[in-house]
Amino acid sequence: MSAQFTDRTRKILTIGLSLALAILLPGRAFAATPQTAARLVLIPPSPVTDQITLDIRAAVYWAGDREAKIEVAIYLDAQHPDKLLLRQDIDVPAGGARGVRLRWPTQGHAGKHKIVCVARQGTKTWRAERPLEVLVTGSRSTKRLGGAWVDIYQFDEPSGRPFNAELRQMTDQQWRELVQAMHAVDQDIMVVTMMFHNVMHRGLHKIETEGYRGKAFYPSKLFPGRMPVASNDPLEAIMSEADRLGMLVMPGVGCYAFFDFTPGSLRWHKQVADELWQRYGHHPSFYGWYISEEKDGGLGTDEERREIVEFFRELTPYLHRLTPEKPVMLASNCYHLRGAEATYHQLLPHLDILCPFAFHRMPADDLTGEKAAAILQSLCDQSGCHLWMDLETFVFRNVWELHPRPIEGLVSDLLRFPNFEKILHYEFPGMMSSPQMSRQPGGAASVKLYEDYKRYLRKGPPPRVPRAAVSNPTVVPSKPATDYNSDCQTILAQPTP
Repeated sequence: MSAQFTDRTRKILTIGLSLALAILLPGRAFAATPQTAARLVLIPPSPVTDQITLDIRAAVYWAGDREAKIEVAIYLDAQHPDKLLLRQDIDVPAGGARGVRLRWPTQGHAGKHKIVCVARQGTKTWRAERPLEVLVTGSRSTKRLGGAWVDIYQFDEPSGRPFNAELRQMTDQQWRELVQAMHAVDQDIMVVTMMFHNVMHRGLHKIETEGYRGKAFYPSKLFPGRMPVASNDPLEAIMSEADRLGMLVMPGVGCYAFFDFTPGSLRWHKQVADELWQRYGHHPSFYGWYISEEKDGGLGTDEERREIVEFFRELTPYLHRLTPEKPVMLASNCYHLRGAEATYHQLLPHLDILCPFAFHRMPADDLTGEKAAAILQSLCDQSGCHLWMDLETFVFRNVWELHPRPIEGLVSDLLRFPNFEKILHYEFPGMMSSPQMSRQPGGAASVKLYEDYKRYLRKGPPPRVPRAAVSNPTVVPSKPATDYNSDCQTILAQPTP
């Protein structure tokens, strides 16, 4: 979406005017660059199964100096009247953006498709499209990893000890190699964990009185501190390579302070989101917003619960005014859900994606992982929020160190939890490395897990179940873990085609 002006002076003045207007008129959302464009997002992105409802979101970014009425049409496969899914007129403010949304059941649409968005104003037309493959797996889950978190540097030194030294030395080219390695195994969604390094926690810092002292992973103009990593702008390297390969990136807006959703944190997140959008919003790979602070599944004390609801009640509409089609995602663990249901009913309508983790290692006195997944799925279904899974591809050794998890654990989780419409994992760097990468964080063990997972993909997930044979696909099974271990061994022992 970058502006193409032959007159450099005109370009500088136009961008400067947009920035000035954004400051003078804070209620209006201005696109990252002064260029009219149509954008399209699928939640979840391809591939998906035939047992979900696809969330199709389109937006028009308008560079004109007056409000415009623009017609938006969304089609399945081809721009033809018989393929029309939605047509809607929208009023787009000067220098701003507006979006449309459509929920489309995938049942009965197995195969390869594309979703096409066409925006029209008079004789002018703007177009965007996204590929869509609909699989038949017998469940909501594709039973494969759709993407991963990417730490530019692991914030916790004991946890990152096995691979942080390598991450610190990653050059732009080596970040591109990592992106290529993810793409080679169809992990096409990259969640950059955080764009600032600041190991602080709610209630244990003095940011409000002493100022923010976190260190940026990019050339931020907001705060002077910089993380000492080899790449001056790793997000630019990641997103430009993702653009080339057709991948998707969610920059992590964080970290202000872990578990902190106070008013001070809200102000900080708005500032950082504005800067990230101005710097990186031109990238086609910019998929959505990840809020880095995390949270326990119980959502904390009564005060913390009120804070997190108010935080997203204000931040999500703010981000949607800026980028109407882009989802906002939070990752929490799945512990201590009992008693927090009322707060989830208030919170989830203000989230687009909830992506919990640690279902395979629930506390002994808590719910089973399957039960926690079922409760969260029900809560998300009632609110319209998407539920994805953050599958852990690490194990703890030497107390806190993160090391690659054996492939049997990954396959076990992929089989045990069939209700998640998209599965990402924490994380790629340090846990997986392609043999072709010139720098391999995590060493030989990360290469082994990458190759083991690649072998799993070649052999394929368990055989597809005919749609008619699935009586109630949303019910989470209560299969014993020992049976899943047996299934893992059976799948991994299959001869490679």
